[in-house]
Amino acid sequence: MAVAALLVAALGTACGSGQSGAPDKAEKSKAAKGSEAGAAGALSAAEKAKALQQARVAAAKKWGLRKVPLAAPAAPKEKPHIGTRDGFEVWNHEEDELPPVFTTVPTEDKVVFLTIDDGSEKDPEFLKMMQELKIPYTAFLSDYLVKDNYPYFKQMQAAGVTLNNHTLNHRYMPGLSYEQQREEICGQQDTIQKTFGKRPTLFRPPYGNYNDDTLKAAKSCGIKAVPLWNAEAFTNRMDYREWDRDLHPGDIILTHFRGKEDWKGTMPDMIRHVMKTVTDKGYAVARLEDYL
Repeated sequence: MAVAALLVAALGTACGSGQSGAPDKAEKSKAAKGSEAGAAGALSAAEKAKALQQARVAAAKKWGLRKVPLAAPAAPKEKPHIGTRDGFEVWNHEEDELPPVFTTVPTEDKVVFLTIDDGSEKDPEFLKMMQELKIPYTAFLSDYLVKDNYPYFKQMQAAGVTLNNHTLNHRYMPGLSYEQQREEICGQQDTIQKTFGKRPTLFRPPYGNYNDDTLKAAKSCGIKAVPLWNAEAFTNRMDYREWDRDLHPGDIILTHFRGKEDWKGTMPDMIRHVMKTVTDKGYAVARLEDYL
């Protein structure tokens, strides 16, 4: 009996040892594989980052940029609160909960935002340049200038550009009645939704001029914000709103779809000048919608 008991105990110990040993080996094997996969993933991420940087360097060289554009940081997890800039309010702005009007996004990130208005010039080289350089921008379109070539702006949209409202006919808004302004703004909302499949939430009044009727009409059409600008870009210079004539974190830059008929250069020339200014000052161009 004693011998039998010892044998049973020994067998029990052996079985217990075998069962616990097998998972240990499996776990070690699994952990090793996981470690290898993690290393491979890290290596892959490093390789991707290196390839991306090489592509940026090649694109900058191809398009005549002296410096490679700085990469923007990741989009903020929490969007900054956007309020109306002091002095840009209209009557009962807060009480009527009208869309905020601003020229700079509150952020400590050393980024600026590029916005392009109207839609007059439709340079295919510009589309290629921006896509290859991976420079984000936001477009504000007027239909009377866009409607002769919707496919051009569909290409832009397909590359990730948001198409926003700059009215149907680019009229001076404060000179129009409320109903006329609403027709200009809501009409362009409907046109963009029908043509490009997405209703805008951003509106920029022509010439940057507006009154309380403008903002009330914009709100009634689904507009959430009215970004203006703090700097304006041309092919050979930058104009600034502020007294220090400089860029600041979160500044919105305005430029236009223009060519040699209006400028001493092309849209790629304008981008070269903008990016030289922005990069030399240590800024990256970020996507406006990521901060709104």
